[in-house]
Amino acid sequence: MTSQSQGIQQLLQAEKRAKDKLEEAKKRKGKRLKQAKEEATAEIDHYRLQREKEFRNKETNVMGSQGNFSAKIEEQTTEAIQNLTSSYHRNMESMMKKLLSTICDISPEIHPNFRPAV
Repeated sequence: MTSQSQGIQQLLQAEKRAKDKLEEAKKRKGKRLKQAKEEATAEIDHYRLQREKEFRNKETNVMGSQGNFSAKIEEQTTEAIQNLTSSYHRNMESMMKKLLSTICDISPEIHPNFRPAV
């Protein structure tokens, strides 16, 4: 009977060791899954940053050229406004004299198509 009791004790101890090993394996598995998840997140973040950097570079290349166009257009517009303003100031006096002379200097004449009534 003692040998049977010892056999049961050995089986219980073996079952306990197996249960402990199983729990330890589950803990290691959980720890490894957590570590793998963290590594994957870090890799995804790195990839995302790399792609965003490439996108920003392409965007600045495209938008930079558009920025140059808008700067050129702005410069041309400013130059045109300055030219018109200077032309206005140069010609204002002579145009005012022409307008006033046309309006004020009236010489009454008979229209060439007028036929006197006979």
